[in-house]
Amino acid sequence: MEYVRFGKTGLEVSRTSFGALPIQRISFDESKKILLSAFDAGINFYDTARMYSDSEEKLGNAFSEIRRDLIIATKSVGTTKSEVLADLEISLKNLKTDYVDILQLHNPGLLPDPEDEDGLYGALLEAKKRGMTRFIGFTNHSIDRARTAAESGVYDTIQYPLNAISNERDLSIIEACRKNDLGLLAMKGMSGGLLSSAKMAFAFLRQYENVVPIWGMQKMEELNEFLEYENTPPALDDDMLRMIEKEKSELGGSFCRSCGYCLPCPADIPIPNAARMSLLLRRAPYEQFITPDWKEKMGRIRNCIECGACASRCPYSLNVPELLKDNLADYDEFCKTHSL
Repeated sequence: MEYVRFGKTGLEVSRTSFGALPIQRISFDESKKILLSAFDAGINFYDTARMYSDSEEKLGNAFSEIRRDLIIATKSVGTTKSEVLADLEISLKNLKTDYVDILQLHNPGLLPDPEDEDGLYGALLEAKKRGMTRFIGFTNHSIDRARTAAESGVYDTIQYPLNAISNERDLSIIEACRKNDLGLLAMKGMSGGLLSSAKMAFAFLRQYENVVPIWGMQKMEELNEFLEYENTPPALDDDMLRMIEKEKSELGGSFCRSCGYCLPCPADIPIPNAARMSLLLRRAPYEQFITPDWKEKMGRIRNCIECGACASRCPYSLNVPELLKDNLADYDEFCKTHSL
Protein backbone atom coordinates (compact mmCIF):
# COMPACT_ATOMS: atom_id res chain seq x y z
CA MET A 1 0.00 0.00 0.00
CA GLU A 2 1.30 3.45 -0.91
CA TYR A 3 0.79 6.34 1.51
CA VAL A 4 0.87 10.08 0.96
CA ARG A 5 1.12 13.14 3.19
CA PHE A 6 -2.38 14.57 3.44
CA GLY A 7 -1.63 18.25 3.13
CA LYS A 8 -0.98 20.32 6.23
CA THR A 9 -2.73 17.78 8.43
CA GLY A 10 0.51 15.82 8.26
CA LEU A 11 -1.49 12.59 8.23
CA GLU A 12 -0.05 9.74 6.18
CA VAL A 13 -3.06 8.29 4.37
CA SER A 14 -3.39 5.35 2.01
CA ARG A 15 -3.69 6.52 -1.59
CA THR A 16 -6.45 3.96 -2.00
CA SER A 17 -8.98 5.00 0.63
CA PHE A 18 -12.47 3.88 1.54
CA GLY A 19 -15.73 5.74 0.91
CA ALA A 20 -18.22 4.32 3.39
CA LEU A 21 -21.48 5.52 1.82
CA PRO A 22 -22.22 2.16 0.08
CA ILE A 23 -21.90 0.03 3.23
CA GLN A 24 -25.25 1.37 4.39
CA ARG A 25 -26.73 -1.02 1.80
CA ILE A 26 -25.23 -4.19 3.33
CA SER A 27 -25.51 -5.95 6.69
CA PHE A 28 -23.41 -5.30 9.78
CA ASP A 29 -21.68 -8.66 9.37
CA GLU A 30 -20.91 -8.06 5.68
CA SER A 31 -19.67 -4.54 6.32
CA LYS A 32 -17.43 -5.66 9.17
CA LYS A 33 -15.86 -8.30 6.96
CA ILE A 34 -15.07 -5.91 4.11
CA LEU A 35 -13.91 -3.10 6.42
CA LEU A 36 -11.51 -5.32 8.34
CA SER A 37 -10.24 -6.79 5.09
CA ALA A 38 -9.57 -3.28 3.81
CA PHE A 39 -7.73 -2.40 7.02
CA ASP A 40 -5.66 -5.58 6.91
CA ALA A 41 -4.67 -4.69 3.34
CA GLY A 42 -3.32 -1.32 4.48
CA ILE A 43 -6.25 1.05 3.85
CA ASN A 44 -6.18 3.44 6.81
CA PHE A 45 -8.58 6.23 5.73
CA TYR A 46 -12.39 5.93 5.94
CA ASP A 47 -14.86 8.65 4.97
CA THR A 48 -18.46 8.62 6.19
CA ALA A 49 -21.20 11.11 7.11
CA ARG A 50 -23.99 11.62 9.61
CA MET A 51 -26.53 11.46 6.76
CA TYR A 52 -25.33 8.05 5.48
CA SER A 53 -27.93 6.23 7.61
CA ASP A 54 -26.07 3.49 9.56
CA SER A 55 -22.66 3.86 7.87
CA GLU A 56 -21.07 5.38 10.98
CA GLU A 57 -22.47 2.63 13.18
CA LYS A 58 -21.00 -0.01 10.90
CA LEU A 59 -17.59 1.64 11.08
CA GLY A 60 -17.86 1.71 14.86
CA ASN A 61 -18.90 -1.92 14.91
CA ALA A 62 -15.88 -2.96 12.86
CA PHE A 63 -13.19 -0.63 14.18
CA SER A 64 -13.86 0.15 17.86
CA GLU A 65 -10.96 -2.02 19.05
CA ILE A 66 -8.44 -0.63 16.56
CA ARG A 67 -9.63 2.98 16.44
CA ARG A 68 -6.20 4.54 17.06
CA ASP A 69 -4.72 2.72 14.07
CA LEU A 70 -6.89 4.36 11.42
CA ILE A 71 -8.15 7.73 10.22
CA ILE A 72 -11.86 8.55 10.18
CA ALA A 73 -13.55 11.53 8.53
CA THR A 74 -17.23 12.32 8.91
CA LYS A 75 -19.54 15.16 7.88
CA SER A 76 -22.49 17.19 9.14
CA VAL A 77 -25.27 18.77 7.10
CA GLY A 78 -26.20 20.95 10.06
CA THR A 79 -27.14 24.51 9.17
CA THR A 80 -26.40 26.01 12.60
CA LYS A 81 -23.59 25.72 15.13
CA SER A 82 -25.76 23.76 17.52
CA GLU A 83 -26.87 21.34 14.79
CA VAL A 84 -23.30 20.60 13.69
CA LEU A 85 -22.17 19.94 17.26
CA ALA A 86 -25.25 17.79 17.92
CA ASP A 87 -24.52 15.80 14.76
CA LEU A 88 -20.95 15.28 15.89
CA GLU A 89 -22.07 14.00 19.29
CA ILE A 90 -24.18 11.37 17.52
CA SER A 91 -21.36 10.54 15.12
CA LEU A 92 -18.93 9.92 17.98
CA LYS A 93 -21.42 7.64 19.69
CA ASN A 94 -22.05 5.73 16.45
CA LEU A 95 -18.35 5.44 15.68
CA LYS A 96 -17.58 4.33 19.26
CA THR A 97 -14.84 6.92 19.63
CA ASP A 98 -14.23 10.20 21.42
CA TYR A 99 -12.88 12.03 18.37
CA VAL A 100 -12.82 12.02 14.58
CA ASP A 101 -9.73 12.91 12.63
CA ILE A 102 -11.58 15.22 10.24
CA LEU A 103 -14.96 16.91 10.67
CA GLN A 104 -16.29 18.26 7.38
CA LEU A 105 -19.16 20.58 6.48
CA HIS A 106 -21.33 18.52 4.13
CA ASN A 107 -21.99 20.41 0.88
CA PRO A 108 -23.20 23.74 2.32
CA GLY A 109 -24.97 26.02 -0.12
CA LEU A 110 -22.97 29.03 1.06
CA LEU A 111 -19.44 29.53 2.32
CA PRO A 112 -19.56 30.01 6.10
CA ASP A 113 -18.17 33.22 7.55
CA PRO A 114 -14.93 32.26 9.36
CA GLU A 115 -15.34 35.33 11.57
CA ASP A 116 -18.73 34.23 12.88
CA GLU A 117 -18.10 32.38 16.14
CA ASP A 118 -21.75 31.34 16.28
CA GLY A 119 -21.93 30.07 12.70
CA LEU A 120 -20.92 26.87 10.91
CA TYR A 121 -17.22 27.65 10.90
CA GLY A 122 -17.49 28.50 14.57
CA ALA A 123 -18.91 25.01 15.09
CA LEU A 124 -15.82 23.45 13.49
CA LEU A 125 -13.52 25.51 15.70
CA GLU A 126 -15.54 24.62 18.79
CA ALA A 127 -15.36 20.92 17.94
CA LYS A 128 -11.61 21.19 17.51
CA LYS A 129 -11.25 23.14 20.77
CA ARG A 130 -13.14 20.42 22.63
CA GLY A 131 -10.92 17.70 21.14
CA MET A 132 -13.84 16.18 19.22
CA THR A 133 -11.98 16.54 15.92
CA ARG A 134 -8.33 16.94 15.00
CA PHE A 135 -8.85 18.74 11.69
CA ILE A 136 -11.62 20.54 9.82
CA GLY A 137 -12.76 20.26 6.22
CA PHE A 138 -15.19 21.42 3.57
CA THR A 139 -17.04 19.33 0.98
CA ASN A 140 -18.95 20.63 -1.99
CA HIS A 141 -20.28 19.92 -5.47
CA SER A 142 -19.79 23.54 -6.58
CA ILE A 143 -16.36 24.20 -8.04
CA ASP A 144 -16.67 27.90 -7.21
CA ARG A 145 -17.36 27.24 -3.53
CA ALA A 146 -14.73 24.50 -3.36
CA ARG A 147 -12.06 26.72 -4.94
CA THR A 148 -12.91 29.65 -2.68
CA ALA A 149 -12.79 27.41 0.38
CA ALA A 150 -9.43 25.99 -0.73
CA GLU A 151 -7.98 29.45 -1.20
CA SER A 152 -9.41 30.87 2.04
CA GLY A 153 -6.72 29.35 4.24
CA VAL A 154 -9.21 28.37 6.96
CA TYR A 155 -9.65 24.66 6.18
CA ASP A 156 -7.37 21.65 6.43
CA THR A 157 -9.08 19.50 3.79
CA ILE A 158 -11.36 19.76 0.76
CA GLN A 159 -13.59 17.06 -0.72
CA TYR A 160 -14.82 17.44 -4.30
CA PRO A 161 -16.09 15.17 -7.14
CA LEU A 162 -13.17 14.21 -9.40
CA ASN A 163 -12.97 11.48 -11.99
CA ALA A 164 -11.87 10.65 -15.52
CA ILE A 165 -14.57 12.77 -17.16
CA SER A 166 -13.98 15.87 -15.01
CA ASN A 167 -13.41 19.01 -17.07
CA GLU A 168 -10.46 21.38 -16.70
CA ARG A 169 -12.45 23.72 -14.49
CA ASP A 170 -13.18 20.94 -12.03
CA LEU A 171 -9.61 19.69 -12.16
CA SER A 172 -8.37 23.16 -11.16
CA ILE A 173 -9.21 22.29 -7.55
CA ILE A 174 -6.18 19.96 -7.58
CA GLU A 175 -3.68 22.75 -8.06
CA ALA A 176 -5.58 25.05 -5.67
CA CYS A 177 -5.25 22.44 -2.92
CA ARG A 178 -1.60 21.77 -3.74
CA LYS A 179 -0.71 25.46 -3.55
CA ASN A 180 -2.50 25.83 -0.21
CA ASP A 181 -1.17 22.53 1.18
CA LEU A 182 -4.64 21.07 1.71
CA GLY A 183 -5.58 17.42 1.84
CA LEU A 184 -7.80 16.71 -1.19
CA LEU A 185 -10.37 13.90 -1.18
CA ALA A 186 -11.83 12.85 -4.52
CA MET A 187 -15.42 11.65 -4.25
CA LYS A 188 -17.43 10.22 -7.15
CA GLY A 189 -14.33 8.59 -8.62
CA MET A 190 -16.60 6.30 -10.65
CA SER A 191 -18.99 9.17 -11.48
CA GLY A 192 -21.75 7.62 -9.42
CA GLY A 193 -21.10 4.18 -10.90
CA LEU A 194 -21.45 5.26 -14.52
CA LEU A 195 -17.85 4.88 -15.65
CA SER A 196 -17.36 1.64 -17.50
CA SER A 197 -13.92 0.81 -16.14
CA ALA A 198 -12.63 0.97 -12.56
CA LYS A 199 -9.13 0.41 -13.96
CA MET A 200 -9.45 3.54 -16.08
CA ALA A 201 -10.90 5.52 -13.17
CA PHE A 202 -8.03 4.44 -10.91
CA ALA A 203 -5.32 5.21 -13.48
CA PHE A 204 -6.70 8.69 -14.16
CA LEU A 205 -6.74 9.82 -10.53
CA ARG A 206 -3.44 8.12 -9.65
CA GLN A 207 -1.57 10.60 -11.87
CA TYR A 208 -2.25 13.35 -9.30
CA GLU A 209 -0.02 12.85 -6.26
CA ASN A 210 -2.06 15.06 -3.92
CA VAL A 211 -5.43 13.45 -4.72
CA VAL A 212 -6.78 10.76 -2.39
CA PRO A 213 -9.77 8.96 -3.94
CA ILE A 214 -12.32 7.54 -1.53
CA TRP A 215 -13.58 4.56 -3.50
CA GLY A 216 -17.13 3.54 -2.56
CA MET A 217 -17.13 -0.20 -1.95
CA GLN A 218 -19.78 -2.61 -0.73
CA LYS A 219 -18.55 -5.94 -2.12
CA MET A 220 -15.40 -7.92 -1.46
CA GLU A 221 -14.74 -8.22 -5.19
CA GLU A 222 -14.79 -4.40 -5.48
CA LEU A 223 -12.26 -4.11 -2.68
CA ASN A 224 -10.04 -6.77 -4.22
CA GLU A 225 -10.15 -5.05 -7.60
CA PHE A 226 -8.92 -1.73 -6.19
CA LEU A 227 -6.28 -3.51 -4.11
CA GLU A 228 -5.04 -5.18 -7.27
CA TYR A 229 -4.69 -1.78 -8.95
CA GLU A 230 -2.94 -0.43 -5.85
CA ASN A 231 -0.44 -3.27 -5.91
CA THR A 232 0.16 -2.89 -9.66
CA PRO A 233 -0.98 0.60 -10.71
CA PRO A 234 -2.27 0.60 -14.31
CA ALA A 235 -0.61 2.96 -16.74
CA LEU A 236 -2.50 5.88 -18.18
CA ASP A 237 -1.47 4.96 -21.72
CA ASP A 238 -2.86 5.93 -25.14
CA ASP A 239 -5.49 3.19 -25.07
CA MET A 240 -6.68 4.41 -21.68
CA LEU A 241 -6.79 8.02 -22.86
CA ARG A 242 -8.90 7.01 -25.87
CA MET A 243 -11.25 5.19 -23.52
CA ILE A 244 -11.57 8.34 -21.40
CA GLU A 245 -12.42 10.44 -24.46
CA LYS A 246 -15.10 7.91 -25.38
CA GLU A 247 -16.54 8.10 -21.87
CA LYS A 248 -16.58 11.90 -22.05
CA SER A 249 -18.41 11.88 -25.36
CA GLU A 250 -21.04 9.47 -24.03
CA LEU A 251 -21.45 11.01 -20.57
CA GLY A 252 -20.61 14.65 -21.09
CA GLY A 253 -23.35 17.16 -20.43
CA SER A 254 -26.47 17.06 -18.33
CA PHE A 255 -26.63 13.76 -16.50
CA CYS A 256 -27.38 12.88 -12.90
CA ARG A 257 -24.28 12.17 -10.79
CA SER A 258 -26.36 10.42 -8.11
CA CYS A 259 -25.20 12.73 -5.32
CA GLY A 260 -28.59 12.47 -3.61
CA TYR A 261 -28.97 16.11 -2.61
CA CYS A 262 -32.28 16.24 -4.47
CA LEU A 263 -33.87 14.05 -1.79
CA PRO A 264 -36.26 13.71 -0.09
CA CYS A 265 -38.91 13.73 -2.82
CA PRO A 266 -42.53 14.33 -1.75
CA ALA A 267 -43.67 11.81 -4.37
CA ASP A 268 -41.11 9.28 -3.08
CA ILE A 269 -39.36 9.10 -6.46
CA PRO A 270 -35.89 7.49 -6.16
CA ILE A 271 -34.40 10.40 -8.10
CA PRO A 272 -30.67 9.55 -8.01
CA ASN A 273 -31.21 6.40 -10.07
CA ALA A 274 -34.47 7.27 -11.80
CA ALA A 275 -32.94 10.44 -13.30
CA ARG A 276 -30.12 8.46 -14.90
CA MET A 277 -31.96 5.25 -15.71
CA SER A 278 -31.26 5.55 -19.44
CA LEU A 279 -27.54 5.40 -18.71
CA LEU A 280 -27.85 2.60 -16.18
CA LEU A 281 -29.79 0.43 -18.62
CA ARG A 282 -26.98 0.69 -21.14
CA ARG A 283 -23.88 0.90 -18.92
CA ALA A 284 -24.73 -1.72 -16.30
CA PRO A 285 -26.43 -5.13 -16.32
CA TYR A 286 -29.97 -3.99 -17.13
CA GLU A 287 -31.71 -7.01 -15.57
CA GLN A 288 -31.45 -5.48 -12.09
CA PHE A 289 -33.51 -2.48 -13.23
CA ILE A 290 -36.41 -4.23 -14.97
CA THR A 291 -37.81 -5.96 -11.92
CA PRO A 292 -41.40 -5.36 -10.76
CA ASP A 293 -39.95 -3.32 -7.91
CA TRP A 294 -38.12 -0.95 -10.26
CA LYS A 295 -41.06 -0.71 -12.63
CA GLU A 296 -43.16 0.49 -9.71
CA LYS A 297 -40.47 2.95 -8.64
CA MET A 298 -40.10 4.41 -12.13
CA GLY A 299 -43.89 4.67 -12.33
CA ARG A 300 -43.80 7.12 -9.41
CA ILE A 301 -42.40 9.70 -11.82
CA ARG A 302 -45.97 10.06 -13.12
CA ASN A 303 -46.89 11.32 -9.66
CA CYS A 304 -44.37 14.17 -9.78
CA ILE A 305 -46.03 17.35 -8.52
CA GLU A 306 -43.28 19.52 -10.08
CA CYS A 307 -42.67 21.31 -6.81
CA GLY A 308 -39.17 22.17 -8.00
CA ALA A 309 -37.49 21.21 -4.74
CA CYS A 310 -35.20 18.68 -6.43
CA ALA A 311 -34.04 21.14 -9.06
CA SER A 312 -33.41 23.85 -6.47
CA ARG A 313 -31.15 21.50 -4.50
CA CYS A 314 -29.27 20.05 -7.48
CA PRO A 315 -25.61 21.18 -7.32
CA TYR A 316 -25.34 20.68 -11.10
CA SER A 317 -28.35 22.91 -11.90
CA LEU A 318 -30.17 20.11 -13.74
CA ASN A 319 -33.82 20.39 -14.76
CA VAL A 320 -34.62 17.33 -12.67
CA PRO A 321 -38.38 17.03 -13.47
CA GLU A 322 -37.66 17.06 -17.21
CA LEU A 323 -34.80 14.62 -16.76
CA LEU A 324 -37.13 12.27 -14.88
CA LYS A 325 -39.78 12.44 -17.60
CA ASP A 326 -37.23 11.74 -20.33
CA ASN A 327 -35.83 8.77 -18.43
CA LEU A 328 -39.30 7.36 -17.79
CA ALA A 329 -40.16 7.55 -21.50
CA ASP A 330 -36.92 5.82 -22.38
CA TYR A 331 -37.45 3.22 -19.65
CA ASP A 332 -40.91 2.37 -20.95
CA GLU A 333 -39.58 2.11 -24.50
CA PHE A 334 -36.66 -0.03 -23.38
CA CYS A 335 -38.97 -2.46 -21.58
CA LYS A 336 -41.27 -2.56 -24.63
CA THR A 337 -38.39 -3.17 -27.04
CA HIS A 338 -37.02 -5.94 -24.87
CA SER A 339 -40.51 -7.46 -24.46
CA LEU A 340 -40.47 -6.94 -20.73
